[in-house]
Amino acid sequence: MANTILRLPAVRQHTGLSRSTIYDAMTRGTFPKPVRLGVRTVGWLASEVDGWVAERVEARDRAAGSKVRT
Repeated sequence: MANTILRLPAVRQHTGLSRSTIYDAMTRGTFPKPVRLGVRTVGWLASEVDGWVAERVEARDRAAGSKVRT
């Protein structure tokens, strides 16, 4: 199965997060870890970044759903 690897500028654009926020979240274990591509080069699997974004949307929707009263 082929998977696209995103470099940091693409991850930043896709998530709307700054570089420092991405690395802080990785340290806390709340953002996907990068894949080493070379001695000084890393990238993130697009599918993992997409999954992270989807989790944020689901959390938002659950929070909004818990505020709705019938």
